[in-house]
Amino acid sequence: MFAAVIVAAGSSRRAGFDKLAAPLGGMPVLGRSVRVFLRAGCVPVVVVCPPERWAATGLAELAESMPLCRVDGGAERQDSVAAGLAALPEGVEWVAVHDGARPLVTPDGVCRCLEAAQRSGAAACAHPVVDTLKRADARGCTLPEAVSRDGLWAMETPQVFRLDLLRRAYAEVARRGLRVTDEVSALELIGQPTTLVQVGPNLKITLPGDLEMAELIWSHRARVGDIS
Repeated sequence: MFAAVIVAAGSSRRAGFDKLAAPLGGMPVLGRSVRVFLRAGCVPVVVVCPPERWAATGLAELAESMPLCRVDGGAERQDSVAAGLAALPEGVEWVAVHDGARPLVTPDGVCRCLEAAQRSGAAACAHPVVDTLKRADARGCTLPEAVSRDGLWAMETPQVFRLDLLRRAYAEVARRGLRVTDEVSALELIGQPTTLVQVGPNLKITLPGDLEMAELIWSHRARVGDIS
């Protein structure tokens, strides 16, 4: 069984508005993200979010007919993911963890990530870094130091794992009292490498301009009939 945990418990402070309830192609961003995983065959999809967001994005109504449920989040992202994992039923072997603010991933992208994970135990969406990188001092001034892009990837979600591996990794995070920003970092603590998978446009909506870009991508997909 392949399940999903959608993390959507953040406050959207940087965006200045509830980005997860904002419309994208006529549907809330979070609703777009959740439906991708339902279409990819995930059972169940666990959404980690406050009850008011659950209602505002139409998911409470959708849950009446789909394998979908809600749990409260925690103080940190890793606490929210742990809450989602705890809500999974018996029989789940594989789990995808996804940021609700990444609504452009497709069911095909999710399935490709799962296929890669089934070969290695862990896989994550990512893309190679293409921008020039510079290191700066505390004043924001560049330092005379070259930062090579060779082998550097920017991490995305979904990140897909064998559930027992992810639970072991989170137990190690708790044992060491560490803070991790994604599940790949947790898996590294138990010596588990992760296969990286490129899946196309998969931006995270953080600022208002990101939502505008997502709308452009979504509109293009609608014009060419490439809507999943």
